[in-house]
Amino acid sequence: MRLGSIILFVALCSFTAYYIYEPIPEEIEERWKLMLTNSFFRSLSHLADLSELLGLKDYMGVMYFITVVEKVVPVSDEHVQVTEERFDGVEVVLYQPKQRGSDSELRRAVIYLHGGGWCLGSSRMSPYDLLARKTVTELDAVVLSVEYRLAPAHHFPVPYEDVYRVVKHFLQKGVLAQYSVDPGRIAVSGDSAGGNLAAAVSQQLRKEHGQQIQLKAQALIYPVLQALDLNTPSYQQNQDMPILPRTLMVRFWSEYFTSDKALFRAMMANTHNNPESSSLLKFVNWSAFLPETYHREYNYSAPAVVQGVGGEAVGMEGPSRSFADPRASPLLVPDAALRSLPKAYIMTCEYDVLRDDGIMYVTRLRAAGVEVTHEHYDTGFHGALMFTVWPTDFLIARRMTDNYIKWLKENL
Repeated sequence: MRLGSIILFVALCSFTAYYIYEPIPEEIEERWKLMLTNSFFRSLSHLADLSELLGLKDYMGVMYFITVVEKVVPVSDEHVQVTEERFDGVEVVLYQPKQRGSDSELRRAVIYLHGGGWCLGSSRMSPYDLLARKTVTELDAVVLSVEYRLAPAHHFPVPYEDVYRVVKHFLQKGVLAQYSVDPGRIAVSGDSAGGNLAAAVSQQLRKEHGQQIQLKAQALIYPVLQALDLNTPSYQQNQDMPILPRTLMVRFWSEYFTSDKALFRAMMANTHNNPESSSLLKFVNWSAFLPETYHREYNYSAPAVVQGVGGEAVGMEGPSRSFADPRASPLLVPDAALRSLPKAYIMTCEYDVLRDDGIMYVTRLRAAGVEVTHEHYDTGFHGALMFTVWPTDFLIARRMTDNYIKWLKENL
C-alpha cells in the first residue's frame, strides 16, 4: 500500500512537471514563473474548447473567467478620486488626482483602452486599475479608462465605435473644462487590442477632424494592427509562446468579426484574403517594412487570395470587408493618412506574435514623418506589462511600466 502511494505520488509529480514545462527561450526572465502562469491559461483554454465542443458554453464565455477573477471595484483612495460614469452611453472609469492646484491649473489626460483581444478584459481588472492610479499620481493626470462592449456578443465595429464615441465626447471643450484638462496635452493609449483601438482612433480623428480635434500623443503597447497576414516571422517564431499563442490570436481576430467558424479555419491557414483585401497586402509586406534582423530564416510569401473565403462563406458585407477596414487593421491605411498623426510610443516584445505588427507600424510612421519612440524588449512576451499583481508579478512588468510612464511624463 505504501509503495503504491509513493508510485502514485511520483507519477502525479511527473505528470504535473510534464504539463507545466514548456520549451521557453532561455533569455526570458523568471521562466518557471511564466510556465506556471501559462499552465493556468492553457488549462482554461482546454476547458473552454471542451465546453464549446459539448455545447455547454462558447469558448470566449469560458475564457472570460480570466476577466472575472481579476475584477475589482474601483474606489477612491487618499491620492486618487475614482468615479464610474457614462460618456455618450458608454461606461467609463475616471481617475483624477485628489490634490487640486489652483482653479486655473490644467492637467494632462490619458485615455486608456484595455486589451483582451476585443473579447476579454475590463478597465476594472486590478492590473489596469493599478496602472491608472500610478499614471494619475506620477503624472498628476486625469485617466479615462473605457469599458467598451466586447465580442462575440458585439462584433466589429461596435467596440471601436464605443471607444470613438467616448473620445469625441471627452474632447469637447466643456467636458475638458469640467475635469480641468489641458486640450493640448491629451494622449490615447492601450495594450494589445486596446493598442489597436488607440491607433485606429488616432487615425480616424485626423481623417474626420484634421487639426480641429487633435491628440498630442498615442502610446501603443504591443499593439495588434493587421489581420491580412497572420504568417509574419513573429507569428511563425512565436506560434506556441505562452499567454498569446498564434491559435488564440487568430481566434480573437475571427471572433471580433463573426461567430462563423469558417473564418477562423481560413485565418488559421492564412487563406482568408479575397480580391478585395488583396489590394491592401502591400501595406503589410513584412519583407519591405521589417528590418532585416527580424526576418530570421523566414522568407516572404504573399498570403493566398481565394475567391469566396470570407465572402460567400460568411457574407461579403461582413467579415471580409471588416478585416480590410483600417478601423480594424490600422496598418492598412495609405501613407498619406499617416502624416500629421500624433507622436507615438510603440512597445514591442521579441517573444510575441504581434511583434512584427508594431515594428512595421514604426517603420511606416517614421517614413511618413511622424515622431516615434520604439521600445523593444528582447526578453519580453505578450501581456507582460499587466503582470504586476501577486502571484503573477514579473520584474519585466515593473520596467515596462516605469519606461511607459517616463515617456508619457516627458512627451505629454
